[in-house]
Amino acid sequence: MRPIINWTEQNQTMQAEWGGDDRHPVPDHIEVIKQISAEQALRQFYQNTSLLWRGDYHQGKQLLAAIKKRVHSKAKVHNDFHKHRLQQAQHSRLFQRLLIEVRPDGHISNSRAPNVNAALTDIFGLANKQPLLIPLHLLQGYISAHEWHKTGVIIPALNQQKIHVPYGVFSPLRGEYLQLVAQAPLPAACQHAWDIGTGSGVLAAILAQRGVPHIIATDNNPRAISCAQNNIERLGFKKQILIQQTNLFPDGHADLIICNPPWLPAKPSSSIETALYDPEHQMLKTFLNNAANHLNPHGQIWLIMSDIAEHLGLRSPQALNQWIAAAGLALVRKSDIEPQHPKAQQQHNPLAYARNQEITSLWQLTVHSK
Repeated sequence: MRPIINWTEQNQTMQAEWGGDDRHPVPDHIEVIKQISAEQALRQFYQNTSLLWRGDYHQGKQLLAAIKKRVHSKAKVHNDFHKHRLQQAQHSRLFQRLLIEVRPDGHISNSRAPNVNAALTDIFGLANKQPLLIPLHLLQGYISAHEWHKTGVIIPALNQQKIHVPYGVFSPLRGEYLQLVAQAPLPAACQHAWDIGTGSGVLAAILAQRGVPHIIATDNNPRAISCAQNNIERLGFKKQILIQQTNLFPDGHADLIICNPPWLPAKPSSSIETALYDPEHQMLKTFLNNAANHLNPHGQIWLIMSDIAEHLGLRSPQALNQWIAAAGLALVRKSDIEPQHPKAQQQHNPLAYARNQEITSLWQLTVHSK
């Protein structure tokens, strides 16, 4: 259940549900405005005051853009990952203090505002009984994610078919690693495969396309479960793939267990970042330490990992090999691919020094023979 927010407007007490990210604090002081400069707005933000925008919608977008420009122009360039992340989180908290009210029918009262009902249904489900207060910064993200969801992402490893991903589910936009999964030799007589942390369902779909007859795809995120089910049905793999909401492993054993865990050992600052950040590599280590218990004889474990954490100084170059050995696993084959996503080419990006060296690998593992 979302928190309820109260504020005073024209001598009346107003009420709405909070539509912001659950990892950010709910506004405790709100002022209603129709016009303000970016400099004045920032002063309010630094004093922990949120501003409910009642002016023209597109002027509100211009105001937010001006605020971001001022904040970014004064920001320090941190090559240190932790300082970079801290600064990002601080900026995000600032940007979320410019608010928009959305009526239960998905309409925004501000002039020239779009109907965002379809985008918000993607996020929150069916129509709300109360208005929503949403940071404009986040609302723009919701709208953009909804457009991406409708358009879909072309997957070359699925014969150019599309995967459709809503807000809150990891999107395979940077999908060079998918080619590794599409090309790697399958274990002999591979009849049963598991995709752990399936997200959009794209890895399960690639295995189904390769002819694996029985696949279980798991995730503990309800959004991911719904997303994967929709994609699998759309692609025609419903008879081959069973989607289960569970934490990591289902019951039983498999010939192939595949996992693409979060690559960076850091704390997520928002719910959408949980697919990117795994504090202290907890999921990765849990997966490695337990996967062998679910593997059929002569089966394989496929782990997809980037080495960007090593280039950022967040993991030693020896650590992954050590964790694999400690889990009683041995390397069968390792395939590498260089990143092809746009961020790898952005030299002005604070983490460009690491992205330029990044390699993504498919580790094909088996139980170490004693």
